[in-house]
Amino acid sequence: MKIFIITLLQILNIAAFAQNKHTIKGRISNLDNGEALVGVSVGIKELFRQESFGDGSGNYSLTLPQGEYNLVFKLIGYKAKQIKIKLNKDRIFNVELEPEAISLDEVEISAQRTNENVKNVQSGVDKLEIETVNKIPVLLGERDILKTIQLLPGVMSAGEGNTGFYVRGGSNDQNLIMLDNATVYNPSHLFGFFSTFNSGVVDNMTIYKGSMPVQYGGRLSSTLDVSMRSGDFKGYHTSGSIGLISSNLTFEGPIQKERSSFIVSARRTYADALARIIGVDQVKDSKLYFYDLNAKLSYVLSDRNKLTLTAYWGKDKLGLNKVAAIDWGNAIAGLKWNHIFSAKASSATTFSYTDYTYNVDVDLTTGVNVASHIKDFNLNQEFGFYPDNKNAIKAGFTSIYHQVVPGDLSSKDPSQLQVSPYRHRKSWENAVFASNSTKLHDKMELSYGLRLSSFSVLGGGDYYNFENHAITDTISTKNGQFLKTYLNLEPRLSAAYQLNDASSVKAAYTRTTQHLHLLSTSNLSNPTDRWIANTNYIKPEIANQISAGYFRNFSNNMFEFSVELYYKDLQNQIDYKDGADVRAKEIIETELLFGKGRAYGIELFLKKRFGRFNGWIGYTLARSEKKMDGINNGKWYVANQDRTHDVSVVGIYDLNSKWTLSATWVFATGNPMTFPSGKYATDSHVIYYYGERNSHRAPSFHRLDLGAICTLKKTGKYISELAFSVYNAYGRKNPYMFGFRQSEDKPIVSESYMIYLFSVIPSVSWNFKF
Repeated sequence: MKIFIITLLQILNIAAFAQNKHTIKGRISNLDNGEALVGVSVGIKELFRQESFGDGSGNYSLTLPQGEYNLVFKLIGYKAKQIKIKLNKDRIFNVELEPEAISLDEVEISAQRTNENVKNVQSGVDKLEIETVNKIPVLLGERDILKTIQLLPGVMSAGEGNTGFYVRGGSNDQNLIMLDNATVYNPSHLFGFFSTFNSGVVDNMTIYKGSMPVQYGGRLSSTLDVSMRSGDFKGYHTSGSIGLISSNLTFEGPIQKERSSFIVSARRTYADALARIIGVDQVKDSKLYFYDLNAKLSYVLSDRNKLTLTAYWGKDKLGLNKVAAIDWGNAIAGLKWNHIFSAKASSATTFSYTDYTYNVDVDLTTGVNVASHIKDFNLNQEFGFYPDNKNAIKAGFTSIYHQVVPGDLSSKDPSQLQVSPYRHRKSWENAVFASNSTKLHDKMELSYGLRLSSFSVLGGGDYYNFENHAITDTISTKNGQFLKTYLNLEPRLSAAYQLNDASSVKAAYTRTTQHLHLLSTSNLSNPTDRWIANTNYIKPEIANQISAGYFRNFSNNMFEFSVELYYKDLQNQIDYKDGADVRAKEIIETELLFGKGRAYGIELFLKKRFGRFNGWIGYTLARSEKKMDGINNGKWYVANQDRTHDVSVVGIYDLNSKWTLSATWVFATGNPMTFPSGKYATDSHVIYYYGERNSHRAPSFHRLDLGAICTLKKTGKYISELAFSVYNAYGRKNPYMFGFRQSEDKPIVSESYMIYLFSVIPSVSWNFKF
């Protein structure tokens, strides 16, 4: 009986002990410069199956029964670190990892490998390391994160040399692109040939194309979340690049060592200046360049508080012989406060401002000027709660005030040219959200959440009712008046089941809505494309996406494989009626049609993650269609962004300690096109009749790019390298634009002609850091 009582007391003591749980939480950073490290694996030596991954800000959190543990922190390229802790209360514990140079011949580095792609509950998520981006050959040697993500399955290029991209059958404007939580409306320079993101200041980037976290909304297809580097907290550095048409320079360092830091970077192209120097008469009085500036200040106020201030300013300028000029660009500012309430609760508060503008000047007799902009004032609040090691709760809200000006027209001589400004549109977008990621058991994880979004059309001008593309009624509104409010529930659900330690199956359902729409008549990135917001007539676009996939790692996590299927149902889709006049119309609703859409496909991905040779192969088989009354007799037709086949092959080879070689090859089905089916002549002009919408195809697109990096010198404090690249190595004439004309030999016959931009383009740049 005594033994029974002792045994019973021991069981009760163990049970009570098991209920006494505590949370350890902290930030993981680089020992050399103090910057946050993303994706660090955090394991508990005594509990092999309990594991966590550091988030996008370098934070980790674990809830464990009271006791002593050995925590193991691992990340590729850093020395694994083991720390013994005594957990008898909630604790905040920050960790620094030391960078480690990995030998080219080293194969067994499994201690630093993770299988987050298998264990993560989210599907359709891709992360790219900036080191990989910097090794891939690109156009004119300008490293570009937007062109790199186009090499991933499900992400397709909008055209030759273009930073625009389509995700899972969605259009270019259905991608939410963010820089430190601030929206970027036009992420390109020089008509899409370069992106606004200077890779020298980018810390990490994640694209969500499947299961969308609840804190993201406002776009249908994807979210690209780009974070800037914080700058070195411990030492001062200068880095940069000098290329054939552009250069950049970055300064960073501590303001107060280990407590605050700064990073400032500038970039400019000078192709037009070089052309004038070598005597090209055509550009003597012309301008064609862009510049941008990035800056970030980071302050660690205490172990529980961090403040960051982000700023971006970019501008493109194009001038034609003092006849016409156009400039456009983004201005972004953001302030973020991270606060830790306790080991189980934290918050992130962000206020951001975005202003995208373009100006067109025509210096004729009347001097017409067109100015357009879209401004956002955004307040975002997120809370994180970690009650135990099986649940991670997120909740918060976002509030955005939009001001859209399609075009303010002015003239130096208004008496001779009557111009009237486009109406300013104001709106207020809000959302509240909550989600929980929970481990049901060792093999099953579930993430579920709900986002309630609202969009209010605010007064201050005239709105209209329409029937058969004609105005039937005018609604006059006052400033501040709520004309119409749209409410939408957006459920999000993801599930992952571990088949074993190396493989899993995942499924997800995501509902998203979009309230701002980009009107464009081509696949090209045009700065004068018009953004419009919901009105009493234009409704929010809605997407319902289901996806499922199989994920597997093999050969000791050296290889990563996945296959994903998706189906997307689209509502309230927008297209133009035949013969639409988009740019000259102030009341654009008379040119629009509304209907539904669908997109579906399969994505295959195979990646070699480590070793001297690494890279990946991605393949997408997809379809994107629309159906609208007034187009093709109400039948389904392929959307402008439809690509049946899309293939990307990427290879990176570390030849030795001095040379790194790389190559990419891409193939894609040609763009859908609408060909004329007839014509007639009037006043010496030929007018074409066009057949069914998008019933033809441009020739297929394919291209090989080659690259090589030669390390001239690399010490602890100085790096110097030359980067060589050859764009379109075998000179493929890929179509950029098509037109139609009368045949010179047979005027009665019409013929199509193709414009292509690039043949073989070699480039070289010098990169340095000290």
